[in-house]
Amino acid sequence: MKISLAPISYCWSKTDVEHFYDQVALSNIDTVYLGETVCSRRRELKFNDYLNLANMLKSHGKHVVLSTMALIEAQSELNELKRAIENGDFSIEANDMAAVHYAHQAKVPFVCGPTINNYNRTSLDLLHQKGMFRFVMPCELSQQWLSSVINQGNKPKFEIEVLGHGYLPLAHSARCFTAKHYQLPKDKCQTICQRHSKGLLAQTQESQPLLRLNGIQTQSAAQVNLIKQIPQMVDMGIDYWRISPNKLTDIAMGSDLAHALEHAKNNSLNIETLIKKQLNDQNHASIINHHCNGYWLGLPGMDCA
Repeated sequence: MKISLAPISYCWSKTDVEHFYDQVALSNIDTVYLGETVCSRRRELKFNDYLNLANMLKSHGKHVVLSTMALIEAQSELNELKRAIENGDFSIEANDMAAVHYAHQAKVPFVCGPTINNYNRTSLDLLHQKGMFRFVMPCELSQQWLSSVINQGNKPKFEIEVLGHGYLPLAHSARCFTAKHYQLPKDKCQTICQRHSKGLLAQTQESQPLLRLNGIQTQSAAQVNLIKQIPQMVDMGIDYWRISPNKLTDIAMGSDLAHALEHAKNNSLNIETLIKKQLNDQNHASIINHHCNGYWLGLPGMDCA
């Protein structure tokens, strides 16, 4: 199993994004997804800026995938999607069926992202025939569901990736809830979401964390944490463990996990013991014991068992 880094979900400044990926380049993380996937009004980085980052990361030995929008609503967004598909060098992450369609037409291999609803093996095999080489499981599905897909018939011919750490991308809407919170119309939003580097926390009337508003995207209030399930995932044959980043320390965590997995593989060591030791040695102990994992266990998503 390898560690992958999902695209940044939030509206960070260009300086912060470039600093973030400078650190990623020096890490042990294998695969990096790049691009704006939430809102086309976020223009801190242009397409060529992402291409420059992709080439920089590639020069440091990273496998780079260009991620595309999850909810395409305008011709300009379709045009940007086609530019990503026609980049000529990197594969893409399709987060909308329009991306699947154009990638198939252009014969560009693609990753099927977590926002495309894939709920059975037949659909996945069909997408593989269209050019899908990797599938990122939608976050609301469980270990039991994934096992049934893997064990149905022949071994899948595509790779499998699971979101292991980060805020869950629960839904996307044509409305912008962050702009609505500030009483701003969506088309004059002033990119107000840039004020919230991890989204805007929404609580119940009893002050319990419930959701996280990130522009048109709704996330979970708590971060999913499937570190304890890594040994089980390795046994299942899952290829990639994904981190959805929201801070610099996520890079260190991913780098340490990648090191532990590689060390265990090369030396036939117990993965669970090695991961715990690695995270404790690097002061990541708080990561092991908090957050949520309900969906993976077939429970309500916000549960932590």
